[in-house]
Amino acid sequence: MNVVIYARFSSHSQTEQSIEGQLKVCNEYAAANNYVVVGEYIDRAQSGTTDNRTEFQRMIADSDRHTFEGVLVYQLDRFARNRYDSAINKAKLKKNGVRVLSAKENISDDASGILVEGVLESMAEYYSVELSQKIHRGMQINAQKCLSNGSNPGLGYKVDSERRFYVDEDEAKIVREIFHRYASGETVADIIRDLNSRKITTSLGREFNKNSLHRLLRNRRYIGMYIYKGEETPGGMPQIVDDGLFERVQNILDRNKAAPARSRGKQEYLLTTKLFCGHCKEMMTGCTGTGKHGNKYHYYICNGAKKKVCDKKTIQKALIEERVVQACSELLTEEKVKYIADQVYAACKNDGDLLSVKRLKAALKEADSAIENLWVALEKGQSVDMITERIHKREAEKKELEKQLAIEIKKQSGMEYSVILSFLDYLRMLPNDNEYKRRALVNIFINAIYLYDGYFTMILNAGNRPLSIENIPLDDIEKTFENDDVGCSSNSQLVADAPPK
Repeated sequence: MNVVIYARFSSHSQTEQSIEGQLKVCNEYAAANNYVVVGEYIDRAQSGTTDNRTEFQRMIADSDRHTFEGVLVYQLDRFARNRYDSAINKAKLKKNGVRVLSAKENISDDASGILVEGVLESMAEYYSVELSQKIHRGMQINAQKCLSNGSNPGLGYKVDSERRFYVDEDEAKIVREIFHRYASGETVADIIRDLNSRKITTSLGREFNKNSLHRLLRNRRYIGMYIYKGEETPGGMPQIVDDGLFERVQNILDRNKAAPARSRGKQEYLLTTKLFCGHCKEMMTGCTGTGKHGNKYHYYICNGAKKKVCDKKTIQKALIEERVVQACSELLTEEKVKYIADQVYAACKNDGDLLSVKRLKAALKEADSAIENLWVALEKGQSVDMITERIHKREAEKKELEKQLAIEIKKQSGMEYSVILSFLDYLRMLPNDNEYKRRALVNIFINAIYLYDGYFTMILNAGNRPLSIENIPLDDIEKTFENDDVGCSSNSQLVADAPPK
């Protein structure tokens, strides 16, 4: 029988050496029972109270491939300490013909064996709860002394061997720089762009983004607050940012948060980048305006008309979108559904990797290259501790990418003709006012639309070249806002360069 070994140690007490011990016992047990070990899955510093473990989940997913019939663990609490998670994941494995085997616990396959297994799992769960209580008591004691409980201290702080916080001056300079720049009026986007260009990373070694920068600017540890479970202890942390600067930054953050977001309540202009003026061939832009009576209007306007070089009138957003959706919906006949399914299926077979797979493969290649460069730096004797930590982080990222790639490849292999056909049939049956259907119809069918005075022409996506449907009439196509003066206060985003020929 082919088996894989699953090993795990917890973050609170066990060490890397316990993994070696588990593997040794499991391999000896496999040899004694004539099992063939075909793989190992190892979670380091991962609690058994949850099944959200990277290698554990990869093992469960890999059981779909039917390359092994057993999962061998040192003892059952390595598999799970939560009876619910254990039952759910064992059911998943059982569905794929995989058993969970314990090297240290003599469990038979009969009814008594099931009873023994249930008892052992219950004991493991009890032990986990009891241990958790002890750990939390220890963390509470640490908090009373303002010591580290193991969480990420944040950029600018480090923890010594006695769990005390101290300031890393090199990182603290970056923290103060960020606070001063934001307080002086520099935008979050500009600060992020500069930090990332300088290869300055967060305390987790990642690039800065909007969320991580806001968390840094809101972190009250920088003014000396020790925080545990929402309770603050003034003076419990070494201070990095002075109180006045911190308060100025909080006021700016609060003011910006209270200001109405420019993107909030934005209309979705369905035909953005696909609608063009029939007269001057300029793109027509979605626009929102408020009339003199306070009424809101949503319409498309020719960019040439904006520049005063075309006399094309505006058209109501709802009017043109409804007619385009209706025209596309009429194309989604049973015959056309079969044709589209044939085309999509053929493309999936011929195109090789999907875009998501290509991206993940490229990211994996980049991760491999980065790891190799870090090893070279390590061999040259550069900052051993820091580079070793970065190698471990990169390897963890690589494992996560490999997991995502396996999922995407499985998705791709499941792109069968019947699945594509069922999706298109489902789309056809949705009502025309369904937002998902409206977007899907425009994405599937429309290459471009040319709007004239009394009709429009749709250029369709079909095969290797666009096909056109000419002269689709629009009733009241040039309806304008006769009783209200409207100014354009916001535009839809443009991402297309020019109309197709």
